[in-house]
Amino acid sequence: MGGFSEEIGKALATLGYESLTEVQEQVIPLVFADKDIIVKSQTGSGKTAAFAIPVCEKIEVEQRNPQALVLTPTRELAVQVKQDISNIGRFKKIRCAAIFGRQPMAVQQRELKQRVHIIVGTPGRTFDHITSGNINLAEIKYLIIDEADKMLDMGFIEQVEAIIEKLPKDRVTMVFSATMPDQIQKICGQYMTNPVKLEVESENPTTEKIQQGYYEVEENDKFKLVKKIVVTERPDSCILFCNTREKVEVLAEKLKNAGYLCGSLHGGMEQRDRLTTIQGFKRGEFRFLIATDVAARGIHVAEIALVINYDIPVDNESYVHRIGRTGRAGNEGTAITLVTPAERRTLAEIEEYVQYKIPRLELPTAEAVERGKMIFENSKAKPIFKPDIGEKINREITRIRINAGKKTKMRPGDILGAITNIAGVSAEDIGIIDVQETCSYVEILGGKGGLVMDALEATKIKGKIYTIKKVGFRSI
Repeated sequence: MGGFSEEIGKALATLGYESLTEVQEQVIPLVFADKDIIVKSQTGSGKTAAFAIPVCEKIEVEQRNPQALVLTPTRELAVQVKQDISNIGRFKKIRCAAIFGRQPMAVQQRELKQRVHIIVGTPGRTFDHITSGNINLAEIKYLIIDEADKMLDMGFIEQVEAIIEKLPKDRVTMVFSATMPDQIQKICGQYMTNPVKLEVESENPTTEKIQQGYYEVEENDKFKLVKKIVVTERPDSCILFCNTREKVEVLAEKLKNAGYLCGSLHGGMEQRDRLTTIQGFKRGEFRFLIATDVAARGIHVAEIALVINYDIPVDNESYVHRIGRTGRAGNEGTAITLVTPAERRTLAEIEEYVQYKIPRLELPTAEAVERGKMIFENSKAKPIFKPDIGEKINREITRIRINAGKKTKMRPGDILGAITNIAGVSAEDIGIIDVQETCSYVEILGGKGGLVMDALEATKIKGKIYTIKKVGFRSI
């Protein structure tokens, strides 16, 4: 993929981007041309990279105030988008912050005081930081509203409008949405300038790449059926969706008691636990994730083989977003829904909504279950480790902790000056420098981490030698 700067091109190559998806091919040139855009595109189409790649290209790294604001409906999606942007912008030294509820304001405030190029946030917490004076909006050039229809569903649209009112008028606005309700169209008309409208149909997850089916089953027989499906399908990774957090906990307990490695995800969990669970699932630490709809838009894992709607979703759109967790990034997937006899009408409504007759499946035969058990029993306890896509980039970077921070009046320039004085190291080899209260972190690029580590043990920074240590990368 040509046409990108060396830093962005290197990140894309390392992350495994070989070609652009349809939405990326259409959106990227328009962002480069500073056009307002409205994109109707389903989940799994690669839309995050569609705006992240060109926005990262256009960021002025030396500028202190934020230049781009991305609004997302859920905390999980904010974290996901932040990770994607950070990965794409890593070699360009772009700093991206995620801000969302259920995390202390003070922690986020400290991060926002640093040089941050791009902010990704949920509307409520973003507005709180704006009104508290923690975000300087004067130089925001790009506003991205991601999953606008979900913002509307969750009642965030007034907060989104309140944020827009405070942004510079001379900006580029991008709206991404799976559907385009009247209220979203009205906001686009009010706040956008001659927007280019794009509709990417080919990535619709309810059609080509996802094999759909349903079983008719009594409520009390669902768990027995799930155990049969699991051994006959033998997925490397599987999400089971329930409608309530109580049901999630019950099903997770049953699966654990049956010997399956699994995790649960619902809105009643602490935010850190939710993010840790998502990270563990992505890494393949457990094969089964039992979740409520809170996860339907927050998990972007390319290789989810199977989605099971343990409970039929309460609304049609949730069906699309649930099954859209599989069949992502060009892969094929399977989505199975368990339907009780009393829920036939709900199934018919979903079929009408997706304009597809979901086939009824025959229950697995005893022979197929026994054969599947023999194969699956040997492997059900063994997770298949999947390195996070960002780890490919992290392998090329050494992160060093220096035992000095703001309390000892340490500044990024002091660290930059000391390291660039080391023979064989230039400013291009130094990534993001993060000076915190009592310590500082610096990223060393170009495979020169060992050289810098050795030299820093005898190199004075501001006239003093400090303790240094190689540390890992935070996933959140």
